[in-house]
Amino acid sequence: MNKTKNILITAVFILIISGFTLFQVVLPDAEISFWERRKLQQLPEISLSSLFDGYFMHNFEAYLTDQFPLRNSFRTLKAKFHFNVLGQKDNNDIVIIDGYATKLDRKIHGSSVNHFTEKITKLYDTYLKDTECKVYFSLIPDKNTFLTEGTIYPHFDFDELYELTLAGLPEAFEEIEIKPLLSADMYYTTDSHWRQEELVPVANYIRKKLGVAPLEALEKKEAGEFYGVYYGQSALPLETDRLFYLTNEEIEGATVTNIEKEGITKVYDLSKLEALDRYDIFLSGAVSIIEITNPKGEVGKELILFRDSFSSSLAPLLIPGYSKVTLIDTRYIPTSMVKQFVSFDNQDVMFVYGTAIVNNSSSLR
Repeated sequence: MNKTKNILITAVFILIISGFTLFQVVLPDAEISFWERRKLQQLPEISLSSLFDGYFMHNFEAYLTDQFPLRNSFRTLKAKFHFNVLGQKDNNDIVIIDGYATKLDRKIHGSSVNHFTEKITKLYDTYLKDTECKVYFSLIPDKNTFLTEGTIYPHFDFDELYELTLAGLPEAFEEIEIKPLLSADMYYTTDSHWRQEELVPVANYIRKKLGVAPLEALEKKEAGEFYGVYYGQSALPLETDRLFYLTNEEIEGATVTNIEKEGITKVYDLSKLEALDRYDIFLSGAVSIIEITNPKGEVGKELILFRDSFSSSLAPLLIPGYSKVTLIDTRYIPTSMVKQFVSFDNQDVMFVYGTAIVNNSSSLR
């Protein structure tokens, strides 16, 4: 009886392994994972050199993992087991609070804040100190600031980080505090970014501080489903977000020049709906320098934003009233090279960053 049982167990095991192997051989390889927003490993080329130096086996192992049949289903099963059976509070460092997927940042990194303020101060001293530019600073809270209050989840104190950052900036900076205007529901449930369709009060407050009239006649348009960065990282069957964008006549008429690419595009790059990160419809995503020209703006009135990815969706709402808006992301261009593309005279200059950059500022160049 035991012998028959062992044979059956072995046969079932071999059948399962053979079945998955057959599926992996027969099914076409996927090129990308929309869940994880990344390209998947493809079958590596085999050669004598790649066999001897270990290159083939290393990449072949990654290929088998990425192309494993029902991979996403198994990742979800594992995540559910971690949360529901083992009672763990996170999976891949992602937690779920009130239906929002998020990644916690537990403490303030003082050395990173110092590095951030040193970089900003250097920009000011190099390009702005002896000009007629009006200089502003705003710090964008992450959604954990609103989600973790009163919960067991640890997170740094935003107000402490804010004060520490302001203390390291030149006195010439005028602060624009936006935290009181924000709440958790103004952020995507599956992503770290804020929702542009919720930003009108924030944008109008900033515009008032900059001396620009409030937004008028905005139209809300839908761009489909949005799988945020935490959707795939959590591996949980979360409800997807909906992606919306706001526009009006001035925003629609503005043109965008990307110094990294030839040609002129629109403020909302709808071709990015086919990209891994649909948030890139906002000004084509991560780019070192972007120039936005608004034919209907006040002649000679210019805005310069030193920014991170949060401003991709904020900047369109700051266009009306300005004839030119320039976005500079010093994660992708050294500070010393900025002068090759931008001249500073009497523009409005705003430094606006999310807490993730301030508290992890090594990416700034």
